[in-house]
This record gives sequence, C-alpha cells and structure tokens, in this order.
Amino acid sequence: MSTLRNKVQLIGNLGNNPEIITLDSGKKLAKFSIATNESYKNANGEKVTDTQWHNIVAWNKTAEIIEKYLEKGNEVAIEGKLTSRSYETKEGEKRYVTEVVCNELLMLGGK
Repeated sequence: MSTLRNKVQLIGNLGNNPEIITLDSGKKLAKFSIATNESYKNANGEKVTDTQWHNIVAWNKTAEIIEKYLEKGNEVAIEGKLTSRSYETKEGEKRYVTEVVCNELLMLGGK
C-alpha cells in the first residue's frame, strides 16, 4: 500500500514535440505536456469536454525512448509521481511548478 502514496496514472495526447535536454553528465531529460479529456453533459443536456494539461518530465532511458519515438499528437499512458518545485524569475517573482515525473511509459495508438 505504501507504493500508492504518490502515484499518478494518465492517458493523454502530447501537446507539442518533447523538449530533450542533454546534461553535462550525459543524462537526458525529456519535458513535454499531455492533454487529458473528460466529457460530461451540462444542465442543458449538452456534451461538454473539459481538457486538462499536465507537465511531464522523464529521465535517462525513458527520456531516450521519448526522444526517439514520441511527437506532437501521440497518445500515451504514463505512470509516475507528482512533484512540486519553485523558482524565481529574473524580475524576482516566485513561481511554482507541478509536474509528473514519469517512470513508466506506454505508447498507445498506431502509426
């Protein structure tokens, strides 16, 4: 049960091509966002689709797979953990970012 403490599973489509960063150490980092859609009927009986965007980061071997195979529009299932971090802008404003650190990836759909 302890593995359920911080676990995220999402299925969605990439909003853009992944950004791949190679660090000085040789490690790779992939950053991308996916959109998840949820549909429901409103009070008037009209179908409404709610789209949520999720920031995803992946490291090392997973990042290499993402670099090689994924592009904008691809449908993926990801599993990982939710993380939050903050940084300061050049103007001195503090910003907060919530991301999913991906540790498993499943490519869905076909080419």
